[in-house]
Amino acid sequence: MGMKDKAGKMQGQTKQKTPEGRQQAPQRGQQPPQSGQQTQQRGQQAAQHTQQRGQQAQERGRQMTERGRQNMDDVEQEMQDRFDQDYDA
Repeated sequence: MGMKDKAGKMQGQTKQKTPEGRQQAPQRGQQPPQSGQQTQQRGQQAAQHTQQRGQQAQERGRQMTERGRQNMDDVEQEMQDRFDQDYDA
């Protein structure tokens, strides 16, 4: 079989498949409409997720605040120690 014959055969197959693809294409994009219950469940899940994220952010904020206080206490203690060393010597 020559190259031209092979190319012609493949082209013929492509032409046959093209109308089939055009018929199936609209079906692929169609989705059954969601029921109100499914939509409501998704909304509730999203609300719960958002609430959890807010709680996590608050907890991180508390941790950062506590860490900041601890750092301030450490810095004050370090300054006091240096002061005592400088003037006790």
